[in-house]
Amino acid sequence: MKSKLLIANHMLLFLCASMYLGTGGSLVLFSFPTAAQLTPDNYYLQFVPQVQAATSFFTQMTKVMFACAAIMLIAEWRSHWRWVPIVVIVALATTTALTLWMIFPLNAEMAAHIQRADRLHVVLADWMQLNRVRVAIWCVQWAALALYFGVWTRFARYPEWAR
Repeated sequence: MKSKLLIANHMLLFLCASMYLGTGGSLVLFSFPTAAQLTPDNYYLQFVPQVQAATSFFTQMTKVMFACAAIMLIAEWRSHWRWVPIVVIVALATTTALTLWMIFPLNAEMAAHIQRADRLHVVLADWMQLNRVRVAIWCVQWAALALYFGVWTRFARYPEWAR
């Protein structure tokens, strides 16, 4: 029973990391290319409600991720796999700090209805650059978990490889 709960915990953590990576990838691939077309008249509806909804959801998901990563770290502490939850926790803490201290102020400025086009484009450029950094960190976080599950499933299927 304990091993099944740990697997469920680790899978939930991987799901959350995948959601972060998917959202970030979607931003970079599909939203960023249209940023040059945004103006003070049209950016708000294209940007602010989505960011506010994402912020609400991901704030709760981040708490779940910290808890799941802590459980994974305790479970893997005596194995060579302890580096996976360590990477996840460091990446999660880094992206959380980046979000709170650098991205949220830009979100707030955009939510306050930027009126000048030059200011809007500066804020959007800064916001996109910070999000590219955040997505890169999410890639590292996701890759650590993907490697864990890729190798773990291989060992589960071929236990002689674990020797």
